[in-house]
Amino acid sequence: METLGLETRRRLTLAATVLGSSLAFIDATVVIVALPTIEQELDLGLTGQQWVFLSYSLSLAALYLVGGAVGDRYGRRTVFVAGCGGFALASVLAGLAPDAGTLIVARALQGVAGAFLTTNSLALLRGVYGAESGRAIGLWTSLTSVATIAGPPAGGAIVEWTSWRWIFLVNLPLAGAAVALAVVGRCDERPPERLGRLDLPGAALAAAGFGLLTYGLVEGTERGFDQTWWALAAAVAVLAGFLALERRLAEPMLPFELFRRRNFAAANAETFLVYAALYGFFVFFTIYLQFLGFSPFEAGLLNIPSSLVMIALAARFGALADRHGPRLFLTLGPALIGAGTLVFMLVDEQSDFWTAGVAGLLLFSLGLAVMVAPITATALKSAPERYAGIASGVNSTVSRLGSLIAVAVIGLVIGLVFDARTDADGAVPLARGQDEPELREASVAGFRAGMALAAALAFAGAAVGAVAVSNREARAGEPPEPVSEQAPAPA
Repeated sequence: METLGLETRRRLTLAATVLGSSLAFIDATVVIVALPTIEQELDLGLTGQQWVFLSYSLSLAALYLVGGAVGDRYGRRTVFVAGCGGFALASVLAGLAPDAGTLIVARALQGVAGAFLTTNSLALLRGVYGAESGRAIGLWTSLTSVATIAGPPAGGAIVEWTSWRWIFLVNLPLAGAAVALAVVGRCDERPPERLGRLDLPGAALAAAGFGLLTYGLVEGTERGFDQTWWALAAAVAVLAGFLALERRLAEPMLPFELFRRRNFAAANAETFLVYAALYGFFVFFTIYLQFLGFSPFEAGLLNIPSSLVMIALAARFGALADRHGPRLFLTLGPALIGAGTLVFMLVDEQSDFWTAGVAGLLLFSLGLAVMVAPITATALKSAPERYAGIASGVNSTVSRLGSLIAVAVIGLVIGLVFDARTDADGAVPLARGQDEPELREASVAGFRAGMALAAALAFAGAAVGAVAVSNREARAGEPPEPVSEQAPAPA
């Protein structure tokens, strides 16, 4: 029988991970376009709309670490395929949901499947591409960005011309294609280790702790932290219990030996800081554009250049980091992000966007392209191959926690500065159509304060890259597990 070569099967695996991960990424954003229509049909109310979005993000944040550990134990390709199947089933439930409660539960289940799917996508690339994983992750980043760009406009067209239910049901053929590509692209990979028992208590504590922390931060921003302090206190207690449990186990879900590796600890510390800066910028940048007078559609279009720059350059910088070491890229990238954020602070009016705004966005976009593939590849490659899944889970969890904390804190800073500069009751910072000079000046001041914090986080990440990341350790890491031509997949 005709067989497929190793390089072909690698490319099929890459295609499978891109398609599967794109499903999870698009569903995190495309539902926003449909929320007003869903609200009218299912009578969600504002709180219901929030939970349709938040239930998905909460499940992702809570289960990234668990998804990586399960992949390490039972096989990353197997868990990836199961994640695709679970995502498809949850999408059916969402598409057929008769009421708000069913839809929210379905979205949470999509997040559960998405956590297993995305975490094992990266770990699978690490195992299949080995020493060339930086370039592969760059390609994965670029290609998933294409899907992310196309998602919101495509979702808007589906909602307008057919039904909002099809934004979920269209996932079925895409998930089926991802499963088929993953199965046909199977390589002669290192078998998973199944020593001891799966750390179920640790998995439950990690999921509960991160879930409570995410809930407390996100809901605290909306309702006030006086209403969610209990969730934050419980998160601290649960995560402390998780750490205590993991230290006592012979085979913990989170091996603390990983953090003794300089590049693993440094890459994840930098991930927390830089992704906090990224999301802190993007969320309030989009809101600020509409405050300046751009329409929601125009504001969405102005987010596209960053993704286009990343598509064009991310794989190239990932390959350069593979050859020359990651330290320069993990220093320069965050520094450019911080510089771009500071330049964007000069934008006071809509006309300013076409000068200072464009310059700031270009710096920001270039920094993102320089940094995004090397930082993920460094976090994964600094861990032993047998821990690739848990390393991916740690990195994904750290990035999402950084973003959630930053959005909450930067929003709080913007609100405090705004309130300090105006006495108007009930005024909302960065509100669309805000024309009164006092309120407008207060909003601009609040935005500048928030962006100053985002820039500081980016520069702190650059400092971690310059001081803590080691090119020598990156080059001298343990050799990748061999992926052979044996047992090739049938054509």
